[in-house]
Amino acid sequence: MTDLATEAGPAGRSARSGSAEGEETGPVLAADGRPLKQSLRRALRAEKLRALALIAPLLIFILVTFIAPIADMLFRSVENEIVSETLPRTTVALEQWDHTSGEMPGDDVLAAFTYDLVAAAERKQHTRLGTRLNYEMTGISSLFRKTGRRVDDFGEVYLDQFVALTPAWEEPATWMSLMAEPGWSAQYEEWLADRAAAEEADRDFETPQPLFEVKDGVADVLPETADAYGEFARIAQVENDDNPAAEEPWAPVYLALYRDLAQATPDSVATLGADAQALLEPARAAVAGFDTVPLSEMFVDAEEDWADPDVWATIQAFAPDYTAGYFLASVDLQKTPDGVSAQPEDQRIYMLLFKRTLFMSLVIMGSCVLLGYPIAYLLSNLPLRTSNLLLILVLLPFWTSLLVRTSAWKVLLQQQGVINDVLVWIGLVADDGRLVMINNQFGTIVAMTHILLPFMILPLYSVMKTIPPSYVRAAKSLGATNWTAFWRVYFPQSVPGIGAGCILVFILSIGYYITPELVGGTTGTFISNRIAYHISSSLNWGLAAALGTILLAVVLILYWAYDKLVGIDNVSLG
Repeated sequence: MTDLATEAGPAGRSARSGSAEGEETGPVLAADGRPLKQSLRRALRAEKLRALALIAPLLIFILVTFIAPIADMLFRSVENEIVSETLPRTTVALEQWDHTSGEMPGDDVLAAFTYDLVAAAERKQHTRLGTRLNYEMTGISSLFRKTGRRVDDFGEVYLDQFVALTPAWEEPATWMSLMAEPGWSAQYEEWLADRAAAEEADRDFETPQPLFEVKDGVADVLPETADAYGEFARIAQVENDDNPAAEEPWAPVYLALYRDLAQATPDSVATLGADAQALLEPARAAVAGFDTVPLSEMFVDAEEDWADPDVWATIQAFAPDYTAGYFLASVDLQKTPDGVSAQPEDQRIYMLLFKRTLFMSLVIMGSCVLLGYPIAYLLSNLPLRTSNLLLILVLLPFWTSLLVRTSAWKVLLQQQGVINDVLVWIGLVADDGRLVMINNQFGTIVAMTHILLPFMILPLYSVMKTIPPSYVRAAKSLGATNWTAFWRVYFPQSVPGIGAGCILVFILSIGYYITPELVGGTTGTFISNRIAYHISSSLNWGLAAALGTILLAVVLILYWAYDKLVGIDNVSLG
């Protein structure tokens, strides 16, 4: 039997080995006949999709109400497209101007600015642009507002001379035949007829009108005129709902025609056809003898501050679509044509406000720890019925309006208030030496400590309630004093509650603005008050967004530092 077993052993082992190898190399199948790995992947993918569907409403809510506003704020802090969108020709022309020359830009820049400004005034956009640039240089807003009312007269001297030369220049039909693409004219007439029929039939008419198109070749011979008249025609159509074929062009269009014809040649005019040549050639020959008025004189007559090169340098400096100017202003710097420089000393307020906000938030946080820890300790060690009753008193401020609580502190802290009256009554303070406790940092700290104290007590109480009393009794039974048992055994277990309370109180206090606005005066306001001012009063949303972004970055940095020093895992809400 031994020999048979020996002889059969290798063969048997070989057969079993082959069978085992076959099992290892062949795919493991699931019950449905598919490979097991593929079935597992499908099952996991289905579970992930199901989980995603469950959290999708919350995810969408967070994206819409939290992520999107923050992204919009970040974009507004660098966005500056209003200058280039409102003054597209001027921003290009100013690229070649040297702001160190000490003189106004030349006629090419002023002409481009004239066309831009008259279009912006017709669209009612020049005041918004003036407001934006006024953040960088005081007084520019009034420049744009006053000049916007007069810019449509720039070029009247040329209008009168063209009309005196050929009265047809005053007729809208003359401009249409010279400038309009014949295909557009036919489409526009058809559109007008369809709209009139719809109005007569009292039915809705939603077909968009075809926008004005300049005739091919005109822009090659009369570039400024084609550009200015095309702008005029499209504004007449869209903004004014008028027929450009029935409207006389702006006076600046005649300025553009004069400038183009002064540089045109007979050969270039001839390329526009016989009809256009018969109209333009006499004008081209006559413009050399026209009476002229320098554009710089027109602007200075409208508002003498246009002669200041710094005005044009400011427009040049803020022409790009994106700017760091808001962030620079947030740290008391300013962007100038010559680079970055410090703000005037009497305008450096934001770094002071950032430092004050951080300092007072830390003081409020510390005050809440000192006041909240004993209260939470007492609540956690009293019988349940008593602690629940006292906990209602802690929560009572949440049932009172924030505005009411802050106003109450104004009554308590003012010089003729309750606290000063009590101090005078008991003789601690003289009647003529009442304490100033309102409209300063002290008033803000007191009021905000009272408002935020529950946010410190609740995390502390919830953590302390989970600490077994037997730990302290065991320490005492081993010979520890009351203080040693508390400090070495009880306090370390309450640190997570302290961490949670500190984060809640600090983040809430650093963004508060109602209470500091009411009781802080000039020395107790936070950076958030300035952000609220720029959003609601000055409407400088870019600067408000930059200040908010910096505040967000400071909070994230402090959160990161806290995580490194203490560990966010040690924070607990119980």
